[in-house]
Amino acid sequence: MQVSMNINGQERTDEVEPRTLLVHHLRETCGLRAANVGCDTSSCGACTVLLDGEAVKSCTVLAAQAEGCEVTTAEGLAAQDGTMHPVQAAFQSEHGLQCGFCTPGMVMASVGLLRDNPHPSEWDVREGLEGNLCRCTGYHNIVRAVLAAAGADADSRAMEGQA
Repeated sequence: MQVSMNINGQERTDEVEPRTLLVHHLRETCGLRAANVGCDTSSCGACTVLLDGEAVKSCTVLAAQAEGCEVTTAEGLAAQDGTMHPVQAAFQSEHGLQCGFCTPGMVMASVGLLRDNPHPSEWDVREGLEGNLCRCTGYHNIVRAVLAAAGADADSRAMEGQA
């Protein structure tokens, strides 16, 4: 079957098998490698992309379900001139990564979180990212990165929302 979608600002129409997951379509057909297959059970979030602006685990979506949708991967966040998205820049400046395997999914989940809550507390960030796993960082710098991207001061907001 044919599916058409806008991926990172470019219209695409591709032939896919009806059972093809969006993550496999992105990686194997489109050559976009940022969305990683980590667990095959939707537990880790390494495959997170934006689907019509909402953060979704692309291992839970069939490519056919994305028909007519706008899909954004980590590759599509940077500006045309190469300037990083504020969340990407914050992950870099706050050292919110180590091995990097989960980073694209964390970044995309963070973009979705900030879309829904532009001024999150530390608690909001921790709760908002609980569906994304990282086995390397301990999350502290990831949370700091999201708060930095939101323009928040991590230290002054640390206790907000925990009452």
